[in-house]
This record gives sequence, C-alpha cells and structure tokens, in this order.
Amino acid sequence: MRYSIMRFLKIVFLLLTFFSFTSLQAQRLQTPDTTIIFTPSNPNLVRTENYRPFTQAWGLDILTSNNGFGFGTFYRYEIDEELSFIASFAISDVKDEAEFEQYDYYTGQNFVPGKINRLLLLPLHACVQYRLFKDDIVDNFRPYVTAGLGPTMVFVAPYATYTTAYFGNLSYTEAQKIDFFTSLKYGKLRYTVGGFVGAGVNFGMEKGTLTSLSVRYLIAPFANGIEVMRGGYIKNFGGLFIYLTFGSMF
Repeated sequence: MRYSIMRFLKIVFLLLTFFSFTSLQAQRLQTPDTTIIFTPSNPNLVRTENYRPFTQAWGLDILTSNNGFGFGTFYRYEIDEELSFIASFAISDVKDEAEFEQYDYYTGQNFVPGKINRLLLLPLHACVQYRLFKDDIVDNFRPYVTAGLGPTMVFVAPYATYTTAYFGNLSYTEAQKIDFFTSLKYGKLRYTVGGFVGAGVNFGMEKGTLTSLSVRYLIAPFANGIEVMRGGYIKNFGGLFIYLTFGSMF
C-alpha cells in the first residue's frame, strides 16, 4: 500500500514537471519582444517619403546689348548635377554701328538718315550647360559655361521710303519714315545657322526658383549680307549679350 502511494506521487511529480516545462516553452514562443517590435497607435505616424530633386525649369530671359534690349524664353532639363540641356528662343533689336538718330522738326519724329531696313534677331538654340567647381563652391553660387547652336532668323522690315527728284544737275531725296507696326506686314524672314558661347552664374538654392546672370557672344553669319543703311550690308549679326534669367523649377 505504501509502495503504491509513493509510486503515484512520483508519477504526479513527473507530470507536473512536464506540464510546467511545456507551459514555459509556450510562453517563450508566444510572448513578443516589445523592445524590438513597435506598433504606433497612429498608422500615419511613420511614413516613408522619397526625395525627388527638381530636374526641369522654364522661364524668361531679359537680354541687353549695344543694339538695345530683348526678351526670350527657355526650357531646361538637368541631366545630372553638372550637365543640363536647354532650349532657348529670343528676340532682340539689331542696329548698324553707323546709325545716328536725329530729330526732324518738320515731322516731329526721330529719324535715322540713310536707314533702309529695320531688323530683329530671332535665335533658336539648343544649348548645353556645364556646372563648374561643384565640389569646391557652395550650392547657392553655381558658376557654369554654356554653348548653343541652332537656326537663327533675321526679320527684315522696311524703315523708310526714299524718293529722289532731279533738278538739272541737282538732286533732292525725300525720306518718309514707315510706322513700325505698318512695316511689319512688309517684312520678310532671312535664315541662317548661328550659335554662341558664354559663361554665367546661377544664384540661390535650387528650391523651386532659378535666377541666373550670364554673358554670351552670339554669331549669326549671312554670306550675302543684309542691307541696313543705304549701301551698307551687314554679314555677321550678334555680338556680346548680357542675359538675366528668371525661372521656375519643377
């Protein structure tokens, strides 16, 4: 009898030990490590956002030269941090170095004696821009060199009509200035291939706006020349231009 009781107690002890060990193992498997796993009460508390830098820009160019002022527009695509592609179009006045404007007291108008045609320069360029010293200069001052090539047009419109009257050995020439807007309907386009080289600086951080100052030397050759002053033909248009650029990046 006593042997049976002792045997029973041994079996109970073994069973209790087995179940205690099994329960402990189950708790170890089911209990998460809260020091590693974190679930925020608000699912929007942690969000993943990808940084996307601005690579495109467009805007307005204001240009000036010895011939006067002009305006233009551009589109820029940034290939990488140093190289960009730009398409630009501009329109500016063209003058001959021999032009000298005078005031006509009889008509009350300013007049350039001997001028035959008005000219407007319209270059359309495909350009490349290369940033200099990227790793050596702060980002809010970005110098660059640039060059472009493309079709260049010159719009030629009559400036005045000249009528010559003869009195024996003497002659008299009368000039009648044509209004600017009236002359446009008689104008014609002349075409050539032109280009430029230049250098400039982009200012400010690239955070949505683009401001730039550059100097460019434009070339637009015409083999036969275009008459501006009476008897005077210009065979190369262009010259030194200063560009002030305002743009928006996206």
